[in-house]
Amino acid sequence: MQTIDFELDRDFVELNQLLKLAGLCDSGGAGKQLVASGAVSVDGVREERKTAKIRAGQRVRVDDIEIRVMAAS
Repeated sequence: MQTIDFELDRDFVELNQLLKLAGLCDSGGAGKQLVASGAVSVDGVREERKTAKIRAGQRVRVDDIEIRVMAAS
């Protein structure tokens, strides 16, 4: 499994934007489509809310890629 460490420089990031910023899709719209397809889980639970607020400490998974969201140092 590939792991991506993402440093969050604010309180939260919307899920579709996180997918774009982490390089898993080309745009926020493509991120929304990815979430709608059912391929995205947050902390082990399938997430269907395209703009779910993702905060530091959470883990987002798409297929065999995991994004670890960390607070900026």
